[in-house]
Amino acid sequence: MLGQSALFLVTSSSAIVVLFIFYFIIRDAIPFFQLEGIKEFFTSARWYPSASPGEYGTLAIFIGSGLVTLGAIALAMPMGIAAAVCLSDILPFSIRQTIKPIIEVLAAIPSVAFGFFALVVFAPLLQESGGRILAVITWLLGLPAGGLLVIVLADLITGRIREDRRNGARAVLFVCFGGAVIGLLTLISSRLNDVEISSGTNALNVSIILGIMAMPTIVSVSEDALQAVGRELREGSYALGATRAETILKVVIPAAGSGIIAAVILGIMRVIGETMVVWMASGNAAQIPEPWYNILEPVRTLTATIAGDMGEADQVMGSARYHVLFAMAFILLAFSFLSNLASEWIVLRSRRKVGG
Repeated sequence: MLGQSALFLVTSSSAIVVLFIFYFIIRDAIPFFQLEGIKEFFTSARWYPSASPGEYGTLAIFIGSGLVTLGAIALAMPMGIAAAVCLSDILPFSIRQTIKPIIEVLAAIPSVAFGFFALVVFAPLLQESGGRILAVITWLLGLPAGGLLVIVLADLITGRIREDRRNGARAVLFVCFGGAVIGLLTLISSRLNDVEISSGTNALNVSIILGIMAMPTIVSVSEDALQAVGRELREGSYALGATRAETILKVVIPAAGSGIIAAVILGIMRVIGETMVVWMASGNAAQIPEPWYNILEPVRTLTATIAGDMGEADQVMGSARYHVLFAMAFILLAFSFLSNLASEWIVLRSRRKVGG
């Protein structure tokens, strides 16, 4: 009985720590809303905490955080899921055993190293040759994705054609779809080639680096979800005459859908909670880009603001500038907590579904 109580105490210690974190952050966040109200905090874009009187509008900071997160996930989600599908169902086992550890090594690199690379190497490159880099990135991302799309479409369309005519039809579709993909990529890259980037420390820089940082989480969790589908469903699909593309698209991915969504949510949490990279390479400008989705302009995020302003706030007297940082931390913590609950619920639902 004593041993069980000790184990229960050890197990529940982490939950107690989380509750204390919530308590102390809420305790220091409430005075700000009592002093300044809620309207200015959520609707104003004027962030001048050192002025007299101070202005504490965080709308531009929320938009900066959202823009960086969306950009990073737009990069990491398709590449991560595609990599997970390749590791799970396309590449030979020996190659998978070599590539997966290399991808997971990315998660072990300190964020300050990514931030240093973004600030010292990538930002000057963006500023000097931004258009050409965007064009190259378009080809690097578009060509494999387009090639995969062409293969899948050709496989799906020719799947019901007689076997003696299938190879000829597939070759025709490869030429037609491949030409369309190359033409589209040429058009997009030619337009991007003329783009000039005034500052390399901007939302695009941070989004690319954060996308790379989120990749190991998305790849690893998605690949585990795809592996959990089991051989029975795959063999049953092949036995019914489905091709590999049909099996992956119509059987494996839908069966692992909950796990893949959980992987994307975990990737979002990894991105939105990152501090060092956004502080070093986002430009830290508390402004709403023109237009708001322009990722080539500097932005400021919640985590960078909290880390950067905490040292300048009056922590002894408890000024509004001090409490507003806790209000921002509370919003960030609540979002992360709800995202974690959602991912746990999705994983639990996936296990019940797979387990029958």
